Amino acid sequence: MKPKILIVDDEFIITFTLQKLLSEEGYNVSIVNNINAARDMIAQKNFDLILTDIILGSDSGLEVLKKAKESNITSPVIFITGYPTVETASEAVRMGAYDYLPKPIKNETLLRTIKKALEHKKIVDENIKYRSNLEAILKSIKEAIITVNKELEIVELNKAAENICGFPCNDETKGKRFDSFLDRCGGKCLEALTKTVSTKDPAEFIRFECNNTARPRQVASIATYPLFDAHDTFNGCVLVVRDETRLAALENDLQQRQDLYNLIGKSHEMKRVFSFIEALSSIQTTVLITGESGTGKGLVAEALHYYKQKQKKPFVVVNCAALSDNLLESELFGHVKGAYTGAVNDRIGRFQMANGGTIFLDEIGDISEMMQLRLLRVIQDMEFERVGDSHSVKVDVRVIAATNQDLRKKVKMGKFREDLYYRLKVAELAMPALRDRKEDIPLLVEHFVERFNNKFNKNIRSLSSDVLKLFMDYHWPGNIRELSHTLEYAFAICNDPIITLNYIPSELKNIRSAEISPQGKIRKENDRDTVVQILEKTGGNKSKAAQLLGINRRTLYNKMKKYGLRTEKE
Repeated sequence: MKPKILIVDDEFIITFTLQKLLSEEGYNVSIVNNINAARDMIAQKNFDLILTDIILGSDSGLEVLKKAKESNITSPVIFITGYPTVETASEAVRMGAYDYLPKPIKNETLLRTIKKALEHKKIVDENIKYRSNLEAILKSIKEAIITVNKELEIVELNKAAENICGFPCNDETKGKRFDSFLDRCGGKCLEALTKTVSTKDPAEFIRFECNNTARPRQVASIATYPLFDAHDTFNGCVLVVRDETRLAALENDLQQRQDLYNLIGKSHEMKRVFSFIEALSSIQTTVLITGESGTGKGLVAEALHYYKQKQKKPFVVVNCAALSDNLLESELFGHVKGAYTGAVNDRIGRFQMANGGTIFLDEIGDISEMMQLRLLRVIQDMEFERVGDSHSVKVDVRVIAATNQDLRKKVKMGKFREDLYYRLKVAELAMPALRDRKEDIPLLVEHFVERFNNKFNKNIRSLSSDVLKLFMDYHWPGNIRELSHTLEYAFAICNDPIITLNYIPSELKNIRSAEISPQGKIRKENDRDTVVQILEKTGGNKSKAAQLLGINRRTLYNKMKKYGLRTEKE
């Protein structure tokens, strides 16, 4: 397209001559002869260059330049006049005129000046386009971006700097020192900028709290980069601030959901457990936790008690299976001096110790019918008498019970009170076996590796792929407890950075080999050959065989009957 030139002059002969000359040079020329017409033409913003006389009758050509500036056009303005003065020339340059040519004007001089002015306009337009694109990019970026010079004076900043850092996003901010705005934060950004200015190297700080008074608990990551010009001269640096508050909160929540009071897992089954804990942790109701041995029932009880607990309250654990009736009664309810032989002093029981907090009754399925009756009254009324005492003690205790037995079955068999069972299972959680949540094994392994490295003061990095495969394929009848013991054994004897099959208990490897046929295919779980091989390896010990197969003894008897199997003794 031909460059468009506007000529403003009140002398017809001059405009005619200039129009003819410039048209022959390939320019698209328009002419006007007064200020008002010039203003209207300039308002259209369609010209690449304006050529105007400084004297337009009673008006001044400086008004043309003023209108061009008001319209924010980048067209260079060249003045021509037959009566040049120092005052008008200096005023024109001060206002932003490109050049000032006295009459008479030589054609070569005029054409050369116009050519240079148009080249200048092209560069200015490119810079404006570049700056506009850059500003659009900066506005679209969610991170705060601030550039400073070598004196740490602010050169540029985007809108996000106001939102994240609280910097006023206006022209008044530019030119002021960066540290003049740090009265509301911890100053980590200034530390990074100072480091980059002094060393000319990038600096980075990941995930720190800003201590921003306007945005408490804000978490940010920052990076600074040095700025060099085309001559490799250092000019300052740029600071990028990323607000990671929400991401940090989400990751923290995810980590809590994968590691809640040592309950590790991300499987669907464990998410169900975490949701149960979150829902019931603050509700004062009785909870029954069921599941195989080693599945983490005790950890769930701890989590239910401690999760989001604002005040320190007692958490008392009682292993019901480890005590006889008389001892268990005294442990639970306490006794007075002389209540029985050996009761030389008064003693408060576990229920009284747990007043205001939680009592965890582990292995509740093993208590006698007499103890079941006493517990029923306590859970119903929160009242009991110490052994040998006639005075009642009132308590406010949350009861959490756990068992690896099938209490429904025991109720049907008449071995567990039905009324107590329903008192205990107000809210019931069945803990999943490890074989049902094998996707959690890598997370559990990572957890135990860290724990046993600290315990044994070692630096074991990981497990070999063969060991991991073995763990993923193994049935884990002992669940997480068995996994923990297996790894603890490996840590105890391993002095290498990686645990290999050499450090895994032979019993585990033998069971694994028994589960695989000579063709390398996994046999159907607990089929006849598997049961035969396990019985052979355990010397006919049914209890041990049942444990290794992950079933109870009655199920093993049924399988032996089904397959027509007998031990050597039988």
